[in-house]
Amino acid sequence: MRRRITSLTVLAALLATLLFALPLGFAVWQYYHDDAKGDLERAADAAALAVSHELNAGLKPVLPPVEAEDGEVDVAIYLPDGRLLAGHGPAVGGPVERQASKARVDVVIGREGDELALAVPVVSGSRVTGVVRAARPLSQLRLRIILTWVGMAGLAVATTGVSWLLARRFTKRLVRPLEELAATAERLGDGDFTARSPRAGIPEIDQVGETLDATAARIGSTLERERAFSAEASHQLRTPLTGLRLQLEAALETPAADPYAAIRAGIASADRLERTIEDLLALGRERRAPRAELDLDALLDEVQQAGEALLGPRGRVLRIVRDDPPRAHVAAAAVRQVVGVLLDNAVTHGRGTVTVVARDAGDALAIDVADEGPDLGETDPFATVPTGHGIGLRLARGLAEAEGGRLRLSRPGPPTFTLLLPADDPAPPA
Repeated sequence: MRRRITSLTVLAALLATLLFALPLGFAVWQYYHDDAKGDLERAADAAALAVSHELNAGLKPVLPPVEAEDGEVDVAIYLPDGRLLAGHGPAVGGPVERQASKARVDVVIGREGDELALAVPVVSGSRVTGVVRAARPLSQLRLRIILTWVGMAGLAVATTGVSWLLARRFTKRLVRPLEELAATAERLGDGDFTARSPRAGIPEIDQVGETLDATAARIGSTLERERAFSAEASHQLRTPLTGLRLQLEAALETPAADPYAAIRAGIASADRLERTIEDLLALGRERRAPRAELDLDALLDEVQQAGEALLGPRGRVLRIVRDDPPRAHVAAAAVRQVVGVLLDNAVTHGRGTVTVVARDAGDALAIDVADEGPDLGETDPFATVPTGHGIGLRLARGLAEAEGGRLRLSRPGPPTFTLLLPADDPAPPA
């Protein structure tokens, strides 16, 4: 790309120089011819004025020295019949002198051999008494024109060289940001979403770089959220798997128990696992369906079944209390997963009876999950530690905030977590 831009720039400079040099070269040629004609005419006029008196009197003139501004000029005086009378010139006048001797024109100019000649008649009344000829070699004129053309060519070469140097410099400035953008894009393709493109000071390229950086930030953020959600979702699947495992272990430890009951309980736990997977897939989608009214009774019944499956083999009890809870329009999958996390946390880290209370908290629906475990004190249960404790709670908090609610530790001892969800406005009285 650099070579192409440099070549195009030099080609444009050459074309512009050529288009400018052709008419200028012709103008130089015309200028030097006119200048030479002017020098010859001045020399001839000066000589004619100096010898006109002698020629009109029939005397032999004495030709004074003639100096030209830009070179040697040969001056000669001819009689009307073409014979050389004085000065430096051909012994017999040529066509230029013969035409001037007819006194039809004031100045006659033309080429005679390798000279440019100009003739001026010397007139006495209506009679031509002589002809003054001024001439100079055409080689001098050609040399001046060629030297000027060579100077113009040298200037054109210098201009093209400067254009080449400037093209290389500006091409480097233009191409380097594009190469850096390509390198940044390659790093993004390799999975390094922290790559950022440097600014070049060129608005168009900087705009592309800013767009690429914004895209990289969005992709990195999306990928990070997906990875975090995958880790938290895998942790969330542990609850129904734990319940299924406990039920199967309990069935193995009591061979006399009804196997069909254990199978039915296992199928119910598998159904809850499938529902958990469906909930996580639905919550992981960016676009969600419009939120319908939460069926709190059905939700609490599912919590009852899951809690009994988890707590029963451990000899613990689940108690559910409905304290006139208000209605709410939230995603049932999100609420089910949040309560499932709190229930799993109470089973794993708590003790004794687990109590789930659905109550009215003013303009919010509150769901409390409490157990009889030890006081948490100043511990932050939502912080992730190397053992993995807190991953599920962090996911539950994120799901609650996505529904416009809050999840907090309302009481550290005994541990009580409260889920607050925006309640519907009460219906106006009839």
